[in-house]
Amino acid sequence: MPSMENGSSDVSRAEEIKLQANEAFKAHKYGQAIDLYARAIELNAQNAVYWANRAFAHTKLEEYGSAIQDATKAIEVDPKYSKGYYRRGAAYLAMGKFKEALKDFQQVKKICPNDPDATKKLKECEKAVMKLKFEEAIAVPESERHSVADSIDYHSIEVEPQYSGAKIEGDVVTLDFVKKMMDDFKNQKCLHKRYAFQIVLQTREMLQSQPSLVDINVPDGSHFTVCGDVHGQFYDLINIFELNGLPSEENPYLFNGDFVDRGSFSVEVILTLFAFKCMCPSAIYLARGNHESKSMNKIYGFEGEVRSKLSETFVELFAEVFCCLPLAHVINEKVFVVHGGLFSVDGVKLSDIRAIDRFCEPPEEGLMCELLWSDPQPFPGRGPSKRGVGLSFGADVTRKFLQDNNLDLVVRSHEVKDEGYEIEHDGKLITVFSAPNYCDQMGNKGAFICFEAPDLKPNIVTFSAMVSSLCCLSCHFFFFGYMFGVKTDQEPFLYEEV
Repeated sequence: MPSMENGSSDVSRAEEIKLQANEAFKAHKYGQAIDLYARAIELNAQNAVYWANRAFAHTKLEEYGSAIQDATKAIEVDPKYSKGYYRRGAAYLAMGKFKEALKDFQQVKKICPNDPDATKKLKECEKAVMKLKFEEAIAVPESERHSVADSIDYHSIEVEPQYSGAKIEGDVVTLDFVKKMMDDFKNQKCLHKRYAFQIVLQTREMLQSQPSLVDINVPDGSHFTVCGDVHGQFYDLINIFELNGLPSEENPYLFNGDFVDRGSFSVEVILTLFAFKCMCPSAIYLARGNHESKSMNKIYGFEGEVRSKLSETFVELFAEVFCCLPLAHVINEKVFVVHGGLFSVDGVKLSDIRAIDRFCEPPEEGLMCELLWSDPQPFPGRGPSKRGVGLSFGADVTRKFLQDNNLDLVVRSHEVKDEGYEIEHDGKLITVFSAPNYCDQMGNKGAFICFEAPDLKPNIVTFSAMVSSLCCLSCHFFFFGYMFGVKTDQEPFLYEEV
């Protein structure tokens, strides 16, 4: 039985480690902070603060499943600790689980009835739940729904004489148009809605005809570039093209999902990628990420940005087009590229992926969900997802999938990495992430991968952020400003501190 002196020593040491963890957190080193909070918990698991702080660090890394687990533990340790409920409510909100979040914020308000921040967040959450109930009440049944794309005739939209931006002559998107459009975007100018409609509708038509798993052939002596998440960081997208050349038949790209959300220039990013697709379909391939969905776009900014820069009709149109995006690609029958990861069961064949009916919002389970949401883990087997959706899978799962399908490598994105990439699972899996200094605070590099046929050896190029991408929208509750017009630029409040 440990002595009281040892117990007191453990408590003191735990506090010292917590302070180190807090400093790592403030330096945006969230992974390091999580490890330090874990050490403090090992020494004193009966301190709710440690659990709640680790939950907050998990939230910063978008590991909402782990955040909910830790916040729940904080509540078990101290049922009157308001931050435990607040942290769990914030994680539920980030997952779009507004009703669960509402219960936690009600509890925060009950514990701290005079706290203005608690009152404010509760009202915002109540408004979100009411809005969802209203949307559910007026929703049209799936069988009765009509495509918004079918109701749009972009030819009939007049372009005002004073419009001086990029113009499409006729129905053909040219390189000159795309260059002019990108220059306009760099100068904070908007594209006329007539041309935005044309680009999105033409892209939709192309994507609809593609299978759920697209085979890409790279001839011997030619190269092919794979990029990861861009997340609305338009100036970093431009930097990729400056470093590696514009998309063309001779310089093709695959952008591996999560084009939008988080960053403030998601409209500019998606229109640029779609315009290159219209210009030359074989110059650019596009895969769906977990953020190409209604639920994510509602929470993380894209829906509000589209409504502000374009119109409500575009909100519906983008949602339709995102449902047309392919789920995965295979390069030269050897490299499997997917946004998220692998599966909860063994034996999945490429033919199973080809057979997925992808023209829908992502489900919460099954192959399509796992392709978009899953993450690798450093130990064998499978485990629960730290995100609360999908799963975690080990090197043995990767190895078997590759063997079963005669493949050499898995390339995926979905996770921010300090160097912009990470090689895992005995070299058989590479994560690539192309949004440097993610959310204007992570300090990470971006990366892309160049493959040259026939050997397809990955050549990884890393790069740093160009300028501030105005990604401050990623803080908790930023989306209320987009959804409900609530001001979100106040000074940091108590609950945003460790």
